[in-house]
Amino acid sequence: MHTPRFGIPEPLASRMTMAEQHEYLRDALPRRRVLRGGAATAGAAAVALGGAGCAPAVKPDPAPAAAPRTKAPNVNGALVAPFGRHLALGADPTTQMRVSWQVPFAVKRPYLRIGLRPTDLSRKVEAEVRHLHTPSLGDKLPAVDQYYLHAAVDGLHPGVTYYYGVGHEGYDPADPRHFSSLGTFRTAPERPEKFVFTAFGDQGVSYDALANDQLILGQNPSFHLHAGDICYADTTGHGKKSDLYDARVWDSFLAQTDSVAASVPWMVTTGNHDMEAWYSPDGYGGQLARWSLPDNGPDPRKAPGVYSFTYGNVGVVALDANDVSYEIPANKGYTGGDQTRWLDRRLGELRKRSGIDFLVVFFHHCAFSTTSSHASDGGVRDAWVPIFEKHRVDLVVNGHNHVYERTDAIRGGKVAKKVPIGEHVDPARDGIVYVTAGGAGADLYEFPVPDSYEGHVKDLDEVESYHWTKDGEKNEDTVEWSRVRYTGFSFLAVEVDPGPVPRMMVTALAESGERVDRFDIAPPRGR
Repeated sequence: MHTPRFGIPEPLASRMTMAEQHEYLRDALPRRRVLRGGAATAGAAAVALGGAGCAPAVKPDPAPAAAPRTKAPNVNGALVAPFGRHLALGADPTTQMRVSWQVPFAVKRPYLRIGLRPTDLSRKVEAEVRHLHTPSLGDKLPAVDQYYLHAAVDGLHPGVTYYYGVGHEGYDPADPRHFSSLGTFRTAPERPEKFVFTAFGDQGVSYDALANDQLILGQNPSFHLHAGDICYADTTGHGKKSDLYDARVWDSFLAQTDSVAASVPWMVTTGNHDMEAWYSPDGYGGQLARWSLPDNGPDPRKAPGVYSFTYGNVGVVALDANDVSYEIPANKGYTGGDQTRWLDRRLGELRKRSGIDFLVVFFHHCAFSTTSSHASDGGVRDAWVPIFEKHRVDLVVNGHNHVYERTDAIRGGKVAKKVPIGEHVDPARDGIVYVTAGGAGADLYEFPVPDSYEGHVKDLDEVESYHWTKDGEKNEDTVEWSRVRYTGFSFLAVEVDPGPVPRMMVTALAESGERVDRFDIAPPRGR
């Protein structure tokens, strides 16, 4: 939805960039005396430098005057249990894994143990601590200190299952008392083989979000793509004085996600709700504290949600659509065009790489959607759709609209081939299919026309919709490409088969497990 404003009055916030919101909050803090009772300095809101192979964090901003730090509580490490584990692939998923977790208090000498058996966790990797401080940004919420821990594990063997445990001084995961806390992961195979990945966007903390997580775990995916609007620490984001940012929602979210992300790499990118103005001028200081993602994007310190990786015969590219959005321009142009230039280069490199049969791109704002809430973002269409078509991208996954919607194959903004449920598409010949998978758990949106999905097909030749223009207005459209629409909680499951004729079998599953859509992508080998 709208950009979180942390209590900045709407008439002012609506005209501010993310950097201006950040400056406003930092300047206003001493005047408003929101750090009551000697809370930590604003400088601690920025995070420490990233570790090897991880996206480095932003440097601390100067602390406002008269904002004394509270002393961290001296807690016995034996009484502090880690939580909120979440894995991420490294830039080379065959040999790298990033393990992240959280502790409720500061601990000494955090580390990760890893091995080939749960009884032999002989390798020990020192963890990096990223401390994130959030002052009281409203009258009803306390200041919050959060401690995110990250271990970069390199030198792994391809296609191998590893056991791991996370700990610190006083809490050893190798202790038999803590065996139930051990996790596992499997590195990518050296040569392409069959695998499944899953995807959605707009999750938050809810029963439906948790239910989707458990269904995803049942797919046994090799990784999961999260297309932004991750936890909704600002649940409304309306830019009103009554809006409050509650950093503690991140604790609930990561605890909720632990059950799946502790074994399935959780590859996230940034949505508009993930721009949190307090932490840094671009709003991504919080993201840099919580996640360790591949650091091969245009500038991982500036754009943490922009990166790529390859898994088997699939190249995956994550983008930050806040950079190009016409609808929500708080961060529009913040990379100075670097992201778009990098996208063009990276897709070209991946397309030329031997053994890559499919290119998948995921990001938040929709290129093509018809909901009454956000519909399509003309900024995404103008900046990136021509690049997708130039490099013959096979699948584009978005969130932002809290529904499931799937297009026909599109080229040049028009239907190049109708793709009914169960149909096959060759993107190089037929055009690109765009999927909105925004039903991860946040409150659902509505379509202006009836749903149409497997078992309940109601095909329409035209749908009246709109797209956002450069001046922030809605331009009415009559579209022919809206093929599948489902108003319900759901996610995407993609089975990749690198056989003699490579295929991606794309399925959308409802929270109930019911299948609501399916189609196949099968470009000719070598194109």
